[in-house]
Amino acid sequence: MDWKMLLACITGSVEDELLLRNEYLVTENRILRHQIQGRVQLTDAERQSLAEIGKKLGKQALEEIATIVKPETLLAWHRKLVARKFDGSAQRKPVGRPRVDKELEDLVVKMARENRSWGYDRMAGALADLGYEISDQTVGNILKRRGIPTAPDRKKTTTWKDFIRSHMAVLWATDFFSTEVWTLGGLVTFYILFFIKLDTREVHIAGVTAHPGEAWMRQVARNLTMDEWGILKPEQYLLHDRDTKFCAAFKQMLDGAGVKRLPLPPRSPNLNAIAERWVRSVKSEALSQLILFGERSLRHVLSEYVTHYHTERCHQGLGNVIPFPAWQAANDHEGPIGGSERLGGLLKYYERQAA
Repeated sequence: MDWKMLLACITGSVEDELLLRNEYLVTENRILRHQIQGRVQLTDAERQSLAEIGKKLGKQALEEIATIVKPETLLAWHRKLVARKFDGSAQRKPVGRPRVDKELEDLVVKMARENRSWGYDRMAGALADLGYEISDQTVGNILKRRGIPTAPDRKKTTTWKDFIRSHMAVLWATDFFSTEVWTLGGLVTFYILFFIKLDTREVHIAGVTAHPGEAWMRQVARNLTMDEWGILKPEQYLLHDRDTKFCAAFKQMLDGAGVKRLPLPPRSPNLNAIAERWVRSVKSEALSQLILFGERSLRHVLSEYVTHYHTERCHQGLGNVIPFPAWQAANDHEGPIGGSERLGGLLKYYERQAA
C-alpha cells in the first residue's frame, strides 16, 4: 500500500470518528434541551460565540443541530456583530462625568447599609475625611442605582441581624428540643424547654416534661417572670418560633409581665441560630453519647452539661473565652496543669493549678 492510500484510510477513519462524536453531541444536546423548560438565557459573550460558529456552519447545517435558538436568530446576531465592528462604538467615549470607581461605590453602599440614619451629606463628609472627593448628589445617585432608599426610609426598616446586634444585652431566645429516655413504660420522648441569653450565652433549663401541655406552659411562664428570681424582666425581648407548644396562655403571661415577644417567621431556624447551636452542642457532646434511664438521669445530664457550658467550656462565638469561669488562670501562665471531667469523662476540661 503506497502512502497516498494509507493517508486516505487514516483520513477516512478520523472523519468517521468525528461524525460519530458530532452525532452524539447533537443527540445529547437535544435531550438536554428537551428537559429544560422555558427560554435559555444567554450572555452577550455566549451569543457572540454561537454567532461566530453559526456563520461558519451556514443556515442549512444550523437547522439540523441548533436547538436553543433558531438559525435566523444566530445569523441575525452575526450581522449585529459585523455592524458593531464598523460603527465606531469602540472608539466613542461616554458622555458626562467619569463613572465612580467600584471600590468607592461599594464603600458608599456599605456606609448606607451600616448607618441607616446617615443622609447623603453626612456620607459625603465621612468620605471626605477618608480622602475621597465626592458630592452628596453623587452619593444619592449611587444609592438610587443600587436600589437603596433614602435615610428617612432606611430608618423605618431594620434587618434581623442589625436588630439582634443592637439588642444583645436584653435579648433572650427560647426553643424546645426532645430526647428519648428509657422508663418503666418503655422508650418515652421528653421535651426540654430552655432559654439562652444571646450576649453572655447564659442557659436556663425552664422545664423537662413528657407532656408540655397548657397548664405546664403556664407554670413555666409564671416561674420565668417572678419578681425575685425570674430570668425574664420587663422590657426584655424574647425570640421564639411558632411551635404550637408556645400556647396562648404562655404568651399572655409574658405579655402581661412586660416581656416583648418576637415570633420568628415560619421555617427560619437561622434567625434563632444561637439557640439552635446550643441544641446541637448539648446533643452531640452529651445526650447522644449516653443511654438515659428515667427522667432523673436526664435532669442530671442537663445540669452537668449546663455547668460545664457556663464555667468550663470555651465558646468560639465569644472569642474562645469561658462565659463564667469557675477559676482564674495564673497571670504568669506557670504552674502544673490539671484535668477534670464530668459525666464519667464525657466532658473534660483543663486548668492551671496553683504552684
